[in-house]
Amino acid sequence: MPRSPRSPLLLAGLLATAGVAHFAAPRSFDATIPQALPGKPRTWTYASGAVELALAAGLALPRTRRTAALASAAFFVGVFPANIKTAVDWRHRPAPLKATALGRLPLQLPLVLWARNIAKNGEDQA
Repeated sequence: MPRSPRSPLLLAGLLATAGVAHFAAPRSFDATIPQALPGKPRTWTYASGAVELALAAGLALPRTRRTAALASAAFFVGVFPANIKTAVDWRHRPAPLKATALGRLPLQLPLVLWARNIAKNGEDQA
């Protein structure tokens, strides 16, 4: 399936925006960190924000695009437990917030597929 040449840049923009948000408003992300993870939630919030910024940079550069796209797909799978935790934690919140939390769950699959498609079509250039 052909993809737009802008597709990697759009995903990079999404990841960069999310990465900046982790630093600009960390408290909202801290609450999504599963308690089973060691250390402080803020550390995980900042670490995941930094990873998102690094992935965005990798996707923006044709030379590192394929590797960054594969890493992005893995990242989207890896953060899925945080989205599940949010959906469970928000189950008693007002309907719009609950719908937002639940709506994020099925969106992970298209993100994974988007990243994989970029990897498939965006070979690393030496």
